[in-house]
Amino acid sequence: MSTYTQIFGQQVIVVTADPSDPTVGQMWYNSTSKTLKFLGTTTSGAWAAGGTMATARNGLAGAGTQTSALGFGGYTTTGVANTEEYDGTSWTSGGNLATARDSLGGAGTQTSAAAFGGSDATTADTAATEEYDGTSWTSGGNLATARFGLGGAGTQTSALAFSGGTSTAPVTTATEEYDGTSWTSGGNLPTAKRQLGSAGTQTSALGFGGLIATPAVTAATEEYDGSSWTSGGNLGTARRLLAGAGTQTSALGFGGNPGSSPNTAATEAYNGTSWTADTSMSTARQALAGANAGTQSLTAAFGGYTTAPTTATEEFTGAGAPVTKTVTAT
Repeated sequence: MSTYTQIFGQQVIVVTADPSDPTVGQMWYNSTSKTLKFLGTTTSGAWAAGGTMATARNGLAGAGTQTSALGFGGYTTTGVANTEEYDGTSWTSGGNLATARDSLGGAGTQTSAAAFGGSDATTADTAATEEYDGTSWTSGGNLATARFGLGGAGTQTSALAFSGGTSTAPVTTATEEYDGTSWTSGGNLPTAKRQLGSAGTQTSALGFGGLIATPAVTAATEEYDGSSWTSGGNLGTARRLLAGAGTQTSALGFGGNPGSSPNTAATEAYNGTSWTADTSMSTARQALAGANAGTQSLTAAFGGYTTAPTTATEEFTGAGAPVTKTVTAT
């Protein structure tokens, strides 16, 4: 592949403001700040503090990307219906869910999301599905199995719901696929669990970690191809109530609780075969949400439980992500 200098040469352009969409390798002189800069890439992952949510909560669901995220539902002292939108800097209020609930599944983007399952304000499991258009939620088709603590992946019109707990079973293997109107049965998981991490799409999903039997947690990872689940590489840290983002072959898992131990800030990256440890979050927490449409190298974590529900947001930038750097004299 051609490099920037091969295409454009080595001349340094002079600008009054940094380019809005530079190419990796591009160099420029900012005459306003009197600095020489270039677009390079990060060499290691890092978490940085983002804007705080208006409502502290745990057990919420997330959708979208690092700069266009959506957080909805959750638990304070009861299940809540609150929706908040993130622009990469601050959170603002969106339309409330019709059904207040926590421990729900989510999929999609900030302007086209799906919320499904969970426990409602009476602590009863729900099968309700709602769809968000960037302003308000409307009812969609109900899940066949009402459940909480389930995994979610995909988009509003092509979503996947899997695992979870029901009123009759503490953990389940059930998988359902959504087409924007109704849910149909998919292939069952090999391992019944709830409170797992998830990532990917309806036909290429990833489920990892989770609670298999109180207080036992698992490090198991399973991959879905649109029909059936197969085993993948185990997490380095077995845990439940974690969050995830990315794809089946390039995912990120973060936070959670390793059973009866304190919450963890551990972050791990998956390459389609195995997990490797990455930089930990600043705040150890469980029952958090992630911008699940984000990538392995660019996502956000928000909400969750530390010693109480939290409003904290952290943004992850992974190794290899583009970053503007300033050239200094040595």
